[in-house]
Amino acid sequence: MTRVVDRLQPGRTVFSVEFFPPRNDDEEQILWKAVRELEPLDPAYVSVTYGAGGSSRDRTIRTVGRIARETTMLPMAHLTGVDHSKDELRHVVGSLADEGIRNILAIRGDPPGDPMGQWIPHPDGILYADELVSLIRSCGDFSVGVAAFPHMHPRSADLETETDHLVGKIRAGSEFAVAQLFLQPEYFLRLRDRLAARDCHVPLLPGVMPITTPKVLSKFQHLAGVPVPPEVSAVLDPLEDDPKAFRAAGIDLTTKLCERLISEGVPGLHFYSLNRAKATRDVVDNLGLAEGVLQPA
Repeated sequence: MTRVVDRLQPGRTVFSVEFFPPRNDDEEQILWKAVRELEPLDPAYVSVTYGAGGSSRDRTIRTVGRIARETTMLPMAHLTGVDHSKDELRHVVGSLADEGIRNILAIRGDPPGDPMGQWIPHPDGILYADELVSLIRSCGDFSVGVAAFPHMHPRSADLETETDHLVGKIRAGSEFAVAQLFLQPEYFLRLRDRLAARDCHVPLLPGVMPITTPKVLSKFQHLAGVPVPPEVSAVLDPLEDDPKAFRAAGIDLTTKLCERLISEGVPGLHFYSLNRAKATRDVVDNLGLAEGVLQPA
């Protein structure tokens, strides 16, 4: 079995890509066009998200299974505990194993319909993500990752509590963590420092979304849960009516963010692709990651 951590190479920054499962035939074609365009760049792994309450469960399983069978890439499936009993979660893990999937990102998940709504666990389900990590590990030989929040999860009382939760997930058996979006590298680096201060040294991968349109920038705010930094707005806001210039400036900002992270020695960059290849390819090409030519300073 190849684990995600096996693909993280000392002395070289790699990259990975996140997809979401297609909802119809048209989206299926778009996704697989992106998969085929990114495959030659040899990402360390690719992940497929899992809908709230398992709304895309079967599509996630089908997509990661097809990636495992038909490509050279290492697939990882997301799994959330929303509206699932523990027996249902074990069933999903078993279905993933049947597809040859042994890498899973364990996420508690948000309440369906309202991410900020009250979390109501399934009567026979899990309450926190560390329980999901333990459940997956109890099902067999799986490599498990978890989510990390540079800007703090909105339900956490403070940064120390947030760090406690992340450390708990790692102590439960997670081998790596993937960070939610940010545009200011200091937030990610402080999170990494907080983990190191607690003698917690699993790979922490920054999440990156190439900024290409005002719509994508707005999506960043929604996913990260924080406003766009003023220094980013100052560059991009004047270009909202010039799509070509906006895209060029957004890719440049994303590339510079990644360059800073590489200079700080991150083991990999995790790209939120929105099921499109071009923006990720542009940044990867700018950084020379496909050839491994850009090394940590």
